[in-house]
Parts: sequence; structure tokens; C-alpha cells
Amino acid sequence: MSETTVSRSAVYTGSFDPITLGHLDVITRASLIFERIVVGVGINPDKHPLFTLEERVRLVRESLDGLGNVRVELFSGLSVAFVREQGARVLLRGVRSLTDIEAEFTMTLANRKLDPDVETVFLMADAAYSHISSSLLKQITPLADDEALLKFVPPPVLAALRGKFTAG
Repeated sequence: MSETTVSRSAVYTGSFDPITLGHLDVITRASLIFERIVVGVGINPDKHPLFTLEERVRLVRESLDGLGNVRVELFSGLSVAFVREQGARVLLRGVRSLTDIEAEFTMTLANRKLDPDVETVFLMADAAYSHISSSLLKQITPLADDEALLKFVPPPVLAALRGKFTAG
């Protein structure tokens, strides 16, 4: 892959449990900056997922339908290794708050030690989505109606969330 092609690709990794409108905002905006975006859906050992890995990949793909330069892949291991496997040099990260920035700063320093040729690029979440988190969704889903939840998640996720919370 040529250096020109590599620099025009970015990889956005996360657990996406589930994907939110904040994630979609970052991905959509990044798709206007980079020629190719790979969304890597992975495992975070510090989290207890609501959705299986396969469900998360499916929900991300359904939610991103229509973005022609975005591809969704399952990954395990280090984000920087996945970036390299995808032929990219840019790791895209979305940040919502100062707390996110602090955690991302630490991770960026570690990633730079692991692979100094992978650059991390940050996009701030739109203010309309800066409060959305998976934890918040898990708290409000049993209490909120569909109209309220659609302010936080795309339609494919709404149906999947309802399925999780009514099946239990």
C-alpha cells in the first residue's frame, strides 16, 4: 500500500456496546475527512457487554448503512496492531469530556510506545451527544419510551435494546 493511500485511511476502534448517535457522529464526520474508515469492533476486558460481539458488529453495520467508505470489522488484540493490519497509520478516537481526554491521553502515550508510526487523531463529539454513554443507555432503556431512546441511538439499536430488556 502506498504512503498516500495509508495516510488517507483511519481506523476507529471500540466495544460499541451498543453503538450510539455519538459514535455515528464521529464516524460520519471522519468519513468526510478520510477516504476510508474501518470501524473495529472489539473486546474490552474491563467491560461486561450487553450484546455479543456478533450482535455488536451487526448493529454497527446496520447503523452505518449508506456510508460507502466505511467498513466494519471484528478485531481482538491491540488497537495499534489492528490499525496496521488494515493498512492504515491513523487511529481515530472520539472524545466527549475531560475525563475521556485524560484516559485517551494515557492510551495514546502507550500506543505511541507500541507503534510510533501510528498517529492518534481525536474528534470531539458534537455537544448534542457528549453525554451519551453505554452505561447511561443501560440505565434509561427500561424507563424511556422509544421516542426518547431514539435521541441516543439509531433505530437498529433501539429494537435490539428493547429485545435485551424485555427478554430478561
